[in-house]
Amino acid sequence: MSETRSGGLVGWIDDRFPLTKMWREHVSEYYAPKNFNFWYYFGSLALLTLVIQVVSGIFLTMNYIPSGDRAFESVEYIMRDVEWGWLIRYIHTTGASAFFVVVYLHMFRALMYGSYQKPRELLWIFGCLIFVLLMAEAFMGYMLPWGQMSYWGGQVIISLFGAIPVIGPDLALWIRGDYVISEATLNRFFALHVVAVPLVIIFLVVAHILALHEVGSNNPDGIDIKKNKDANGIPKDGIPFHPYYTVKDLIGVGVYFILFSVVVFYIPDFWGMFIEHPNFEEANPQVTPDHIAPVWYFAAYYAILRAIPDTFGGVLAMGLAVMILFVLPWLDRGKVRSIRYRGLSFKIALGIFAVGFMLLTYLGTQPATGLNTMLSRLGTVIYFGYFIFLFVYTAFGLERTKPVPERVTS
Repeated sequence: MSETRSGGLVGWIDDRFPLTKMWREHVSEYYAPKNFNFWYYFGSLALLTLVIQVVSGIFLTMNYIPSGDRAFESVEYIMRDVEWGWLIRYIHTTGASAFFVVVYLHMFRALMYGSYQKPRELLWIFGCLIFVLLMAEAFMGYMLPWGQMSYWGGQVIISLFGAIPVIGPDLALWIRGDYVISEATLNRFFALHVVAVPLVIIFLVVAHILALHEVGSNNPDGIDIKKNKDANGIPKDGIPFHPYYTVKDLIGVGVYFILFSVVVFYIPDFWGMFIEHPNFEEANPQVTPDHIAPVWYFAAYYAILRAIPDTFGGVLAMGLAVMILFVLPWLDRGKVRSIRYRGLSFKIALGIFAVGFMLLTYLGTQPATGLNTMLSRLGTVIYFGYFIFLFVYTAFGLERTKPVPERVTS
C-alpha cells in the first residue's frame, strides 16, 4: 500500500506520532477472515467491558474511603447520597460479572477453533495472564465493600495460602499485612485494585492485540488466510476490519448493552449471584455467615478446592486448574484446529468439559454436602480429564479428522 500523508491537524500529528499508520495497520488495512461468526463478538466485548470498569471505577474512587470503619459506610453513601451513585456502583458490579461472562465465552471459542495452536501460542499465554490478573483484580475488588461476605470470603481465600508448605504462613501474613483481615489488608487491596493490577492488565491487553495482529486472526475453519494472497499481497479470504467488522461488532455491542441495562436497572444483584445478600451487612469479625461461598465466577475453582479432602491438595488442584491452561498449546498436538474438522471424540470431550465446568460453577456456590462433594470430585475428574484426553488423543495419533478446505467457507 502506498503511504499518503494527511494535511492539517492529522498531518501535523503524523509528522510527530504514527497515528494514521497505526490506524491503517491495526484497523482499516488489517485483514481479518471473512467468515467470522457469533463467537467472534466476545473479544471486542471484553475490551468494551474493560473500558466500562475503568471509567465506573474512577468515579467510585472519588467517594470511596478505604478505611476499616468507613469503607462500608462510604459505599452506603455512594448508593444513597451521591448523585447517580447507585447507578455507577451497579454498573461496576454488573460489569465485573459481565467481564467474566464474555471472557469465558471468548476462551471457549478458542478451545473450539484451536486459536491457541501454532503460531498463536504467545497470544494464548497473554490471554491466560489477563485471565489470572482478572481473577486477582475481581477478588481484591470483592473485598472493598467491606460487607459480611467480602470479609469472610477474603478470610477463607487468604487463609488457603497458609496451607502451602514452609512459606505458607508467612505468605498469608504478607498478603494480609496483619495477623487477621484488617484495615491494612483493605488498604493494600484498594491500592492494587485501583492502580497496580489495572495497569498490568491494560499492558497485557495491548500486547494481546499486537500479538493477534502479528500472526493474524484465526477463523471458524482454522485456516491461515495469509497463505492465500492476491497480486497486491492482500489475503483472498480477508476483508478490512474497518468498516466491515467495526459495523458487525456494533450489533453485538447493542445487544450487550440491552442485556447489561436489564440487569443494572431491574436485577442488579442478579438474585444474589452478582452481589450476595450478606454483603448488604457491614463486616463483623464476630459473626460468621451461615454459608460462605465465592462469587459465581470463582465458584468452579472453589469447587475443585473443596473436592480434595487435604487442604494443601485442594489448593494445589485449584492452582493447577488455572496453570494447565498455559500449557494447552503443547498438550493439543492435533494437526487440525477447528472443531468443524476434528474427530467426533474431540467434540464429545469438549462438550462434556463445558458441562463439567458449569456443574463445578454451580456446586461451588452450594453448601459442601456429601452429594455435592461427590459431584465436585466428578467435575474435577472431568476438568483435568479433558486435558489428559486431549494430549493422549492427539500425541498418539488417535484422532481421525475431516479434510480441511483450501479456502475459508461461509
